[in-house]
Amino acid sequence: MNSAVTAAVDPERLRGLPLFAGLDDEAAGHVASLAAEVECPAGTLLVQEDDAGSGMYVVEEGTVVVEARGGFRAELGPGEFLGELTLLVPDAHRVARVRALTDVRCLAIGRQEFAQLLEQEPRIALAMLPVLARRLLAAMQFVREP
Repeated sequence: MNSAVTAAVDPERLRGLPLFAGLDDEAAGHVASLAAEVECPAGTLLVQEDDAGSGMYVVEEGTVVVEARGGFRAELGPGEFLGELTLLVPDAHRVARVRALTDVRCLAIGRQEFAQLLEQEPRIALAMLPVLARRLLAAMQFVREP
C-alpha cells in the first residue's frame, strides 16, 4: 500500500500540534489551506537522504524513524516535524532518510507554501527554534561520542 493524500486539513486539529498551537482562527485556516494530509503505511519512505528537499512534514499520528550516516537514529512522533532543514537552507539536500515506523498520518507542506507561511505567520518560525536548537545539540553530542 502506498501513501495517499486524504481529506482537507481541519484547522482546529492543527492547533493540537505544538507547532501550530499559538495560531488564531485565521492563521490556522491559512495553514490548513496550504497543507495536505498524507497517510503512509509502516515502511513507507517519506524522505530519501541526499534528495533535494521539496517540503516538510508534521507528524499527526504514528511514528517515523530518522536514520543518518554514522548510525544516527531518532524516532519522531505526534506533533514533531521533519524535512524543514532543506527548506531553511537554500540548495541543501536531505541529510537523513525518514521512513514510517508505524502507520503514519502527517501534514505535508511544500517549499513555496512553507516560505509563505513563515513570512505571514512568524510565530511558526519561533515555535520551530527550540526544536531545531535541541536537535543541533543532540547531533553535536552524537558526533562527540567515541
